[in-house]
Amino acid sequence: MPRDTLTRDQIVRAAVELLDAEGLDGLNMRALGKRLDSAATAVYWHVKNKDDLILLATDLVWGELRLPDPDAADWRTATTAMATDLHGMFTRHPWLVQVFATHLVYGHGKARHDDHGLAVHEAAGFTADEADQAAAAVFTYVLGNATGAAATASLTRRFDEDQERFHDALDKAREVAAHYPRLRARLGTPAATGYAASPDESFELGLQALLDGLERRLDRRASVHARHG
Repeated sequence: MPRDTLTRDQIVRAAVELLDAEGLDGLNMRALGKRLDSAATAVYWHVKNKDDLILLATDLVWGELRLPDPDAADWRTATTAMATDLHGMFTRHPWLVQVFATHLVYGHGKARHDDHGLAVHEAAGFTADEADQAAAAVFTYVLGNATGAAATASLTRRFDEDQERFHDALDKAREVAAHYPRLRARLGTPAATGYAASPDESFELGLQALLDGLERRLDRRASVHARHG
């Protein structure tokens, strides 16, 4: 594909496809050019460098997120919907977890999402500072929970051509776990399937526990205000 027929949107969408398939380490201009049926140098007419491309790809997938109407639902329902949607995005695009460890992430897609989250918390009655803290706590929880899926995707690629080595490593991990009673009892159960796997519904449990704590802060302030008129 000649450079004058390429668009930046085509390049960024192809980069997302490559990142989904190969991870952050698999993104390079030669591989991207091959996917676009174009010379790698043609890509540079539309993006400055690999880091620029990663930020553009990140902002594109951020646009997948839905923003619930804060006036149509209570703040917990809206926050739960946003956190669940965010977790789904990280699961679909596990390379994003690594991006946050290696890049300063910014762009209109993320800014739009972050601004909406603050609006939801402020509408609930949090002060501006508390809204910042609450939104950061929820985001950090979602990102941390998504590391399991990201680790699994990375290891799957790494051991894709060496399944014997992968299963040997898992066997050794099970041998270590067998020395500890609670871990030993869970070997062979769904909780022990896959590397870094989490028990079913653990994401929802942790999210609701976090929101319980935030709600109690609101309730305490409301109680103090009621007592002092």
